[in-house]
Amino acid sequence: MKKAIFSTEISLLRRTIQRLLRRKANANLTKILRKTHPADVALLMRGFGDIEQKTIFSLCPSFDHKAKVLEELDEALIENMLIDESSTNISKMFVYLDTNDQAAIISMFPQEKQREILEKIEVEDLEDVEEIMSYPDDSAGSVMTKETFTLNQNTTIKEAIKQLQSFPENDKIFYVYVLDDNEKLVGVISIRNLVTSKNTTKLKDMMIKDIHAATSETDQEEVAKTVAQYNYLALPVVNKQNKFLGIVTIDDVVDIIREEASEDFLQMAGVGKDREILLKSPIENAQSRAPWIFASLIGGICAAAIISYFDHLLKEMIVLASFIPVIIGIGGNIGTQSSTIIVRGLATGRVDVANTIPLIVKEIIVGGLLGITYGVLVGFASEFITGNELENLGLVVGLSIACSMTIATAVGASVPIILQKLNFDPAISTGPFVTTAIDILGVALYFIIASSILI
Repeated sequence: MKKAIFSTEISLLRRTIQRLLRRKANANLTKILRKTHPADVALLMRGFGDIEQKTIFSLCPSFDHKAKVLEELDEALIENMLIDESSTNISKMFVYLDTNDQAAIISMFPQEKQREILEKIEVEDLEDVEEIMSYPDDSAGSVMTKETFTLNQNTTIKEAIKQLQSFPENDKIFYVYVLDDNEKLVGVISIRNLVTSKNTTKLKDMMIKDIHAATSETDQEEVAKTVAQYNYLALPVVNKQNKFLGIVTIDDVVDIIREEASEDFLQMAGVGKDREILLKSPIENAQSRAPWIFASLIGGICAAAIISYFDHLLKEMIVLASFIPVIIGIGGNIGTQSSTIIVRGLATGRVDVANTIPLIVKEIIVGGLLGITYGVLVGFASEFITGNELENLGLVVGLSIACSMTIATAVGASVPIILQKLNFDPAISTGPFVTTAIDILGVALYFIIASSILI
């Protein structure tokens, strides 16, 4: 078994491969790739250009090795590696991939290419692949694997162990799933309990009947939450009639968690939800980020309109303009903090949408405490910064900061929860939408307070 290597060795290996690529020493490259773990090959490929990536992939020593590399690559890289490959070669790699991985890769191609590949797939896998492809994206059905182990409930322990021993190459057997005569899931048994029980015992007499299962339509994020909550190694997938379909394994769950976390972070940063954004061209990258920048632009225009409305106040007291960035910045900062905390809590299940009022109140109290603290601090500092040019300026600035921070936490905490209740992704609120709303409210409050106290 190939061993994974450390980051220092990765750097050394990358330089070695770069040197061999320049020399076109293909034989030496193949020898190195044969000895390198597929996960490390995939990591190395991310640091090369398109042409170099294709060269490295083409020099992988076998279809088995190529298949294992494909399992570790990002979607955009997989598409780049296989776009020029013949359907015959792709089908030879698929022999070493699970059906869910086959389905995921085929779905990346245009319809015509999909048909060509499906025609080359082995008959025993074709039905499973087409079934997985029929399920909605990001559902349990689309990520489940069909390679698992099931037995009838009337099977004895001795018979079960004998059948289990006939599948030594199946590395997806974490549990034995027990079915009735109609192929419906009725129980589950761990491998440990199976091998430590009496040979004459029937599975139905020792199986666990209280089963957590996902339906084929269940969102993959819900599957990941269930596996994480109960520390399962796999989760069974059934249809609406409780007929067993397959399992979602722990390695797929890790990928799901990583993908969902990437989407959330990208959306919270206001750059969309495309996990492959780093691999996109500059034009594609700009197109995906443009709508989110536009949302910020609208907010900026609204804030500018508010400032323009109070133009007469600024002309009389120009020093007020000095503290607009402070009001906007500190409000946006604490609002983003609150929103990020709530979004993360919703994603991990630590925040319950049905009982969120105390949480919002808590965030408002935090905002109020911090607002008073920093309001007093900046209020006193303003008197020294401006040289006491304007009487009560410190009071205006301090009160504005206190109100802005309090409202910012209320908005930051409540907007994700409202979106969740409306069945929208709460992560989209954290980026430009919350910060834009807080900018508008902060500026408006600042001038309302200033006009009330100073005039």
